[in-house]
Amino acid sequence: MDGMNEDGDGLLTIGALARLTGVTVKTVRRWSDEGLLPPAARTPAGYRLYGPDAPARLETVRTLRELGIGTAEIRAVLHSGRTVADAARHWADALDAQIRTLRLRRAVLRAVAARGTAAEELPDVHRLARLTAAERRRTIEEFVTDALDGVAAPAYRAGLLAAAPDLPEDPAPGQLGAWLDLAEHVQRPEVRAALRRLAEYSARTTPAVPSATAAEDAARVARLMRERGEAALAAGVAADSPAAEPVVAELVAAWLPTQADTADPPQRDDTHARARLLEQLEAAAEPHIERYWQLMCAATGRPTPPRWDAAGAWTAAALRAHPRPGPGVVLPPAPDAQRALYVYERVAAHVTALVDAVPKEALERPTPCDGWTVRQLIDHMTWENLMITSIAREAPRTDRGADHLGADHAAAFRGSVAGLLAAFTGSGMLTRTYGPYEAPGALFAQQAAVELLAHGWDLARALGAPTGLAPEVADEVLAAARGLYGAAPRTEGGSFAPERPAPEGASGADRLAAYLGR
Repeated sequence: MDGMNEDGDGLLTIGALARLTGVTVKTVRRWSDEGLLPPAARTPAGYRLYGPDAPARLETVRTLRELGIGTAEIRAVLHSGRTVADAARHWADALDAQIRTLRLRRAVLRAVAARGTAAEELPDVHRLARLTAAERRRTIEEFVTDALDGVAAPAYRAGLLAAAPDLPEDPAPGQLGAWLDLAEHVQRPEVRAALRRLAEYSARTTPAVPSATAAEDAARVARLMRERGEAALAAGVAADSPAAEPVVAELVAAWLPTQADTADPPQRDDTHARARLLEQLEAAAEPHIERYWQLMCAATGRPTPPRWDAAGAWTAAALRAHPRPGPGVVLPPAPDAQRALYVYERVAAHVTALVDAVPKEALERPTPCDGWTVRQLIDHMTWENLMITSIAREAPRTDRGADHLGADHAAAFRGSVAGLLAAFTGSGMLTRTYGPYEAPGALFAQQAAVELLAHGWDLARALGAPTGLAPEVADEVLAAARGLYGAAPRTEGGSFAPERPAPEGASGADRLAAYLGR
């Protein structure tokens, strides 16, 4: 019979067993030598013979091997009474460890690729990636202990230590990359010095026993600062303009109650309170520490805290520009609505003609507006028109940093002028009031004319064109500028530089530029 030995005793030769199970003779022999598949007998010539149960036993061995279970484990199952379930459980645990190792290796390789790690840096990267959770925690503890040595800020210290990185078993490449960056970041002396400064500030200002709602109150004030800063930016309110003062006053008023339990708490909105709030904002915005928390959160998968962005920078700039409480916004008298509309129309006509004449090759030229190209200047003028139009629709835009010109700068600018004129004439804007200070809509037309003529002058200078724009209304625009911005702080580098003398016989537009510090 096929597969039997010549004596017909039901035993299988090694070749017959191999053919029956589809396993190679070499593999059957190896498993037999390893004690996984012992022969039942041997021929007089010494060849192995296997019993009727051998095919089933071989299938068991093959299945366990395909599952990755080692020879010793299989031998224990077959000979020592260990159950398959026990072996599977043990081997699954071992596989988990191997999988974690492989995942870590994969994450390291992806992080190395993403970071562009050099060959000489690779050993350090690999070492940092292989640190245990305890070793990672020790890295942060040593950083905090060294940086805060001698500083009595226990709550601040505890908060830092509580946030030590705990990477998941299967870190994403971004998480591992963040940990690698963090481990390098905390070794820098300037980072330790920055953390120490912040801890010293915390020691001076944090109450010994914070109130139960301290964290919630601080978060509420932070949200308010972000909201007001974003709204001011969207409305085009310069941080050093009179319109920023009421915003600062509101923020200081909201912040003061959170300082009640601190050492030397400010009692009212005054220079001391504003200086204290500015110090707090600048301390919280320390770039090295902001980077520390960004990396910590990225490594651990926690929500990333908001960055010290344009809204925060605006708030700090407004506090610097308004170090003491002022009278608030004192709006100039509302102009005649129809006259304000006419003045804007004339200025817009002159500036539109100038923009239409700008060739594409001139868009990258510099302008008198520091850091702005011709294209950026036209984009800004377009944005101002779009912004006032959106106020008329009671839906202020927030895309100040976007590109508003597209491929055709002239068409985009003309469209913004047409849209604003339609808002002035079709929405009733000129006869309505807007915002918490009930600013007359006609003032927006007046302000739009001032801004457009001032920036039109900048554009003319950049192009080498005549600067005497809109001569029929330029004197009215200058008078409007004095009413709108007369109380604004004048500082080099601010929104309004100190007024400069205008040449004798200068045009109205030239005198406007001189008044605004051009």
